[in-house]
Amino acid sequence: MNSRLTWFWIVLAGALLAFIYFFQIRQAKPPQGPDRLLPDLKASSVTAIQVRPGAPGQLALRAERNEAGGWDLTEPMVYPALATNVERLVGSLISLEAASRLGPQELRSHRNPDQEYGFAVPQASIILQQGESRAHLLVGALTPPGDQVYLQIVGREGIYVTDAQWLTNFPKSPNDWRDRALVHEDLRQFDHLAVTNNSRAFILERDAQHVWHMTWPLNPARADNARIHEGLARLQRLHVLAFVSEDASADSETTGLAQPTLEVAFGTGTNTQLVLQFGKNPPQSTNQVYARRVGKPSLFSVDSDPLAPWRSTSVNDFRDPHLLTVTPPVDLVEVRAGNPFSVQRQTNNAWRVLPDDLPADPNLVQEVISTLAGMSVIQFTKDVVNPPDLPEFGLATPARSYMIKCPAANSEAGATNFIITELSFGTVTNQPEKVYARRADETAVYAVSTNDFYRLPTHSWQLRDRVFWAFSADDVTGVLVRQGDKSRELIRNGPHQWAFAPGSQGIINDLAVEESMRGLALTSAVRWVARAPESPAQDGFSPAGYRLLIKLKNGQSLEMQFGDEAPSKNRYTAITIDGQLWVFELSWTIYRDLSTYLAIP
Repeated sequence: MNSRLTWFWIVLAGALLAFIYFFQIRQAKPPQGPDRLLPDLKASSVTAIQVRPGAPGQLALRAERNEAGGWDLTEPMVYPALATNVERLVGSLISLEAASRLGPQELRSHRNPDQEYGFAVPQASIILQQGESRAHLLVGALTPPGDQVYLQIVGREGIYVTDAQWLTNFPKSPNDWRDRALVHEDLRQFDHLAVTNNSRAFILERDAQHVWHMTWPLNPARADNARIHEGLARLQRLHVLAFVSEDASADSETTGLAQPTLEVAFGTGTNTQLVLQFGKNPPQSTNQVYARRVGKPSLFSVDSDPLAPWRSTSVNDFRDPHLLTVTPPVDLVEVRAGNPFSVQRQTNNAWRVLPDDLPADPNLVQEVISTLAGMSVIQFTKDVVNPPDLPEFGLATPARSYMIKCPAANSEAGATNFIITELSFGTVTNQPEKVYARRADETAVYAVSTNDFYRLPTHSWQLRDRVFWAFSADDVTGVLVRQGDKSRELIRNGPHQWAFAPGSQGIINDLAVEESMRGLALTSAVRWVARAPESPAQDGFSPAGYRLLIKLKNGQSLEMQFGDEAPSKNRYTAITIDGQLWVFELSWTIYRDLSTYLAIP
């Protein structure tokens, strides 16, 4: 091959390779985006930011990151900063990118570039501090369309053009960066609370179990923990509506803070660490009040509604409104009313009535515990009652007393229970809705509602298990009905198959009789009325009354007799258990079916 031709092909191949490299490979790379103006700064590492507005009369702001990672204002006042607003501006500055740049050569062609681009009197001067380094930015004028802004970085030549959107994060006043939370501390950390409401005052103390007690003017007294927790939560959420002055003592007569209408002081141990004071309403505002934190210069206004729980005119409003608080599981309830008795939890979580050794109804026992625990104080009658004064309230020898015992914490099985407390009830007052009551561990006498009082049991049989028999309708062989000197008997030949025994007659609704018996087999007492009553006739029982004798396959017979209608519209009913007559209320729906489908017409 000709050598000249060989070199031709070699040169041509090199030219093709150069073309592919410079025009294909190089141009195929994705275009690089605009560079960040402050690439050496990280938002999380910025330790301080200073903003100086260019307009005359506007105050400079400086915020510094604190040890907890939040922000504090240090200029023009010392105050907790609203971290979200500070970090929003810091973040937008860190991520700034230049849309274009005017270099030194281009700027030299302008007669007065500082005047033209707004840097003769900048909109603002911003300094970002990161450790020992800092970035100083000057904000110039907006571009003619208004969607971009000129920016200079001190120490660099040229002027940058950036998106003006970041200016929306710029503070218009120092208040834009002030944290508007009234309380920056966690109020749950304090264990002492003193409240002065006009001329009334009280002190609360929280114990190691986080339960509040009143220690003054009553010492001690149980406190209304639900009300206190709600009041603290509302104070914690309270926000500044307007910053009024940086002189908290300014015009204190007008603001009502010379003698605050409400003061709440918080402390730990004997040290008072936070005091909040609230005064009068600002002009033309009934739902705001002036407020300040003692020891801080700022005066502001806040919403008055969250203060309502603390403005009560009675100390008793902060006392526990219940006679008893039951939190652990109850194992024993002792009752002293006539013949003393108790109900005790068994190992299988069943309950027994002692000393009669009767099966207890767990729902009735729980109702007793709930009634005692939910019993509300309707009057704080007298805070200190000495033993000689107890007869005045019928409490020298109480009419009734109820004691609740729970297992001791971390106690071994079989350990002696500990007493929650004992409640004694005395005389029903001359006002029929009240009865006097007292706790064994307190000197105070209270008044409680007679509605609650009369729901408490006075006899052991009242708590007996209301399931008084257990049989299935399939166990029934027949039913004997007696009414006066009349009787008739029904024989069950199978499911839904009933017939009259010899000598009995009438019409049988097999389905209705079958369902009536099924309902009776599953029923229980609505409530017990009496055990071995001296005069059953007072409840309408008589030898001529309506009776049923249910015969079972095992040869057993169950007898039930019916008396008058109870005030509840249920039916007084009597059965014999262990040789004793027990009277109870039977559901009116069960009695309706029995009297409709089994009674003698």
